[in-house]
Amino acid sequence: MKESRYLSANRDNIEKLMAIPPLRPFNTDQLSTILRQSKIRQYESGENIIEEGETDPWLYFLLSGKVELRKKGTPFGQMEGVGEVMGEMSLIDGTERSTTIRSMGDTTCLAMDTSASNSVVEDSEKKEYFLLLYRVFLKTMSSRLRTRTEEIAALRRENAQLRALIQKQ
Repeated sequence: MKESRYLSANRDNIEKLMAIPPLRPFNTDQLSTILRQSKIRQYESGENIIEEGETDPWLYFLLSGKVELRKKGTPFGQMEGVGEVMGEMSLIDGTERSTTIRSMGDTTCLAMDTSASNSVVEDSEKKEYFLLLYRVFLKTMSSRLRTRTEEIAALRRENAQLRALIQKQ
């Protein structure tokens, strides 16, 4: 992995963050705070971005590339959309990483150090900042839950059709 220094809150970087769909609700002051807590991380194919069972304070936004999700070594999904959020679950519930996320080809992420929040965000901004950040988490999790619900419903329909075929034989 190659890693930049913490990013500066200049106009160019703020404009780049505004192009990331989950970060669009943030204003320029909040984006400046995010930048000061963030680094760019570049991964080669096969490198782990997040490792199941580990604990760390990093939240990731996919900027380019494609990643594979694994649970106990078994692949179960992929992500390749700009702005996909990774690592939010353990930040919400304070537990170990539940999934390994591995790069599939060259992958670039915005890595946000959430442990720095206490020292970087002014007390007066903390509530609003964290409410917006949790809003991003909720939108992400809601979207994923909807997708999984559709997948489960499709699998149940397929299962019912297969059972009906088996019963006919």
